[in-house]
Amino acid sequence: MSRVLVVDDDPGIVKVVRAYLEKAGFQVLVAHDGKRAMHIARHDKPDLVVLDLMLPEMDGWDVCRALRKESDVPIIMLTARVEDTDKLIGLELGADDYVTKPFSPQELVARVRAILRRVQGMPPKPEIISRGEITVDVSGHSVTVRGEPVDLTPTEFDLLATLMQDAGRSFTRLQLLEQVQGYAYEGYERTIDVHIKNLRQKIEADPRNPQHVKTVYGVGYKFEG
Repeated sequence: MSRVLVVDDDPGIVKVVRAYLEKAGFQVLVAHDGKRAMHIARHDKPDLVVLDLMLPEMDGWDVCRALRKESDVPIIMLTARVEDTDKLIGLELGADDYVTKPFSPQELVARVRAILRRVQGMPPKPEIISRGEITVDVSGHSVTVRGEPVDLTPTEFDLLATLMQDAGRSFTRLQLLEQVQGYAYEGYERTIDVHIKNLRQKIEADPRNPQHVKTVYGVGYKFEG
């Protein structure tokens, strides 16, 4: 049974989210502030974290940043703020997805399922993809660039593997969203841009002049190697 840590200081939201997740078959852990969330994450090792941005003690941005230094656990951020900058900051810190309040509990459960399915639900293929200076070990879930290991979030890893498996093919943002998250909603496809930006920071010698993850103007992205 997968364990989901729900972090929100609103007891009503926690109660609803917990009820829907438990009904869907998940074990639910709960924290109402950032410091408690970090304690539970370190002690109980959840399979996914649903994380509110506006928290007492330690806000969601700081929790996300701290988690990313220690773990590649998938993170879905909850935000009551609608500014695109808030969503982009969360993704740049390493979150895998975001949901804007008010949200549908059913949609949140669908996103949790989709992310966990791609991260752990299906056995990975025993495959190594090597393109030039970049090697992706799909079964070992590891990446090396110029012989050095690189830590990627689950979304970044799936993006890179998807692009490298079909090197030279141009993917639209919606196609990449479907590949890495298991669903695609128009309006969310621009989140791929942030994940690509983060990926380039980690694998490109010069992220501002990428040689591998290329932008295909008017379409999306492709891999060259």
